[in-house]
Amino acid sequence: MSNLYKAWVYILKCSDNSYYTGKSQNIDVRIEQHNQGTYKGYTFNRRPVSLMWSAGFKTYKDAIMCERQIKGWSRAKKEALINGDIDLLCELSVCRNESHYKNKK
Repeated sequence: MSNLYKAWVYILKCSDNSYYTGKSQNIDVRIEQHNQGTYKGYTFNRRPVSLMWSAGFKTYKDAIMCERQIKGWSRAKKEALINGDIDLLCELSVCRNESHYKNKK
């Protein structure tokens, strides 16, 4: 991975087909730690994991903000990002609650 970035945000696919979103300053080491079970977190009982998507950031603060945003997304939005389907990602991002539609009329 490139040394241009200070931090990475990534999405892993776990053995139970769930997704895990995380951040790290060294993505290669961190993914290896997930697969070795170094930490007893979400992925520990869901190994092995596979890297599905990652993005580099120039600041750790930017990576934290991106990670928090993606963690709040639905599975469909995460899959649109993984597949590079920006049109679908935008469509899934549109607010569809009743109060939004009332204010649009």
